[in-house]
Amino acid sequence: MNYNIAQQRVKNLKSFYKNCMWFAIVAIIISGRGFVKCMTTDYTFHGSLILTIWAIILVVKAVKLFILNSSWEQKIIEQEMNTEKKY
Repeated sequence: MNYNIAQQRVKNLKSFYKNCMWFAIVAIIISGRGFVKCMTTDYTFHGSLILTIWAIILVVKAVKLFILNSSWEQKIIEQEMNTEKKY
């Protein structure tokens, strides 16, 4: 892995962790507000559409960052090159 790829990966990791931190902060605020509403009235807490969408986006980013990382890409490129040599 060369320096530029490593630098980009670190930048992506930093961005992902920052997004996770903001998600946790916003989730605590929204959930706390919903919990207080639920305790003071007969309102039932159903969660938040915003948090659900945000969580799905974070999961997609996590898969892209941790599962489909550059070593995976390199392995697939090598496999494709090997199959091209056979033909």
